[in-house]
Amino acid sequence: MAYAVELRHITKRFGQFTANDDISFGVEQGQIHSLAGENGAGKTTLMNIIYGLYTPTSGELLINGKPVHFTSSKDAIHMGIGMVHQHFMLVPKMTVAENIIAGEETGSKWFLDRKTAEKRIAELSERYGMKIDPKEKVGNLSVTMQQRVEILKVLYRNAKILIFDEPTAVLTPQEIDEFCEILLKLKAQGNTILFISHKLAEVMKISDKVTVIRRGRVTGTFGTADITSEELAKSMVGREIVLGGGEREQRSDGHLVLDIQNVTCVKNKTIRKIDSLSLGVKAGEIMGVAGVDGNGQEELAAMISGQEENWTGDILLNGKSIKGRKIHEILDQGLGYIPEDRHKDGLVLEFSIAENMILGLHKRQEFAENGMILKEGAIHDTSDKLKEQFDIRCTGVEEPAASLSGGNQQKIVIARAVYRDPHLILAVQPTRGLDVGAIEYIHQVLVNERNKGKAVLLFSLELDEILALSDRIAVIYKGQIAGIVDAKTTTKEELGLMMLGQKTATEEVNVG
Repeated sequence: MAYAVELRHITKRFGQFTANDDISFGVEQGQIHSLAGENGAGKTTLMNIIYGLYTPTSGELLINGKPVHFTSSKDAIHMGIGMVHQHFMLVPKMTVAENIIAGEETGSKWFLDRKTAEKRIAELSERYGMKIDPKEKVGNLSVTMQQRVEILKVLYRNAKILIFDEPTAVLTPQEIDEFCEILLKLKAQGNTILFISHKLAEVMKISDKVTVIRRGRVTGTFGTADITSEELAKSMVGREIVLGGGEREQRSDGHLVLDIQNVTCVKNKTIRKIDSLSLGVKAGEIMGVAGVDGNGQEELAAMISGQEENWTGDILLNGKSIKGRKIHEILDQGLGYIPEDRHKDGLVLEFSIAENMILGLHKRQEFAENGMILKEGAIHDTSDKLKEQFDIRCTGVEEPAASLSGGNQQKIVIARAVYRDPHLILAVQPTRGLDVGAIEYIHQVLVNERNKGKAVLLFSLELDEILALSDRIAVIYKGQIAGIVDAKTTTKEELGLMMLGQKTATEEVNVG
């Protein structure tokens, strides 16, 4: 039987840069075939070739056994191929149905047959368990529901070969589980799925086969039943991967760096997002905060970083209150901040790497004369040293941050936070959307800072990450600390029960 998708010696060059180098593999019909690799390995470029957005420099693409030469995505759609991009292509002010049928309208040029379209969309939604209202405005939908609109858009066009480009990068663990169920339903209905990801747990969970790409070349195609996650990671990176940050120095004399005292945060006058919460973090420890998304983590991180001002109680950083202080004042008091959204809160993508390195530090005497005239040489030299120290892979620090991979962008944010020599590092989802090699590196940085005596408060929705990195774990439930446990002795099962409010730990939660 012919492959649904087959690539034969595909090469794609952009000037002197080779993104895909002599790539060959086949995707069997009715299977989920993952494409795994580090950020910048060439995965998305390859999928854009299959979807007709790029033309290969050389090589041959076959769909259902027939050679094809796509000049646009319309050619690919005509052949039954649909692609769900990592960044959604939706119009917020339009309804679900209007977004889905755009370009495929039913009716005549004088009359748009909305009812027929909405009925078909509702049927597709029901068949695949997506539960979405065709009449709802897209702007009112959550991220996970918007993704379902994108999936319905390709199904509406009768696509049988579906490409998903990093579809779980913006989803919570619970949403990821729901998404995986949708993919399995799509497979059960006879669809062929190409799934781009660097999250090994997802790849192993849902894929029949996985092709690994490293630096633009295929390192192997494997049946997921025949390979372990560790072997897959080694194939992606080219060496053994060790998560968790490595060796830890034993520290028993840590003083209290962060002291959160009975804080409460009320939203919309009635909703207690944080409810009389107390927590302490010591020097020389990583305190992980675990919890189901939406239990107050976002608000607590915003309070500590100065972005949320509407709260009662007190928060002490090195014995001094941060209440009422502005963000830059809290940073100067000893906070190193790694925000959840590096694009929104961590970087100015149009700025150079060097400019991003000194954001918030630009008035310091070392970087500006009298706090006003920037010292370009000093900025460049410091940025260049940080580039080497944090392994930021780029041609030079004058390159715009937007040109870097997600992992290298995150390294800028972390380098800037560490350069401040803070007493407390607030790390919020520090590895979200990153590949296993970048995750390994960031884990090492956080543990190194912990070993130097810094206090680290880690917010992560990845339970494996919390367990691997933390010395102690505080579980948050409905805006309160349900308990604190020793990361070395607790289990996923115990944490899971605490996260659901069904169990509390014995350790006092109002002390460090």
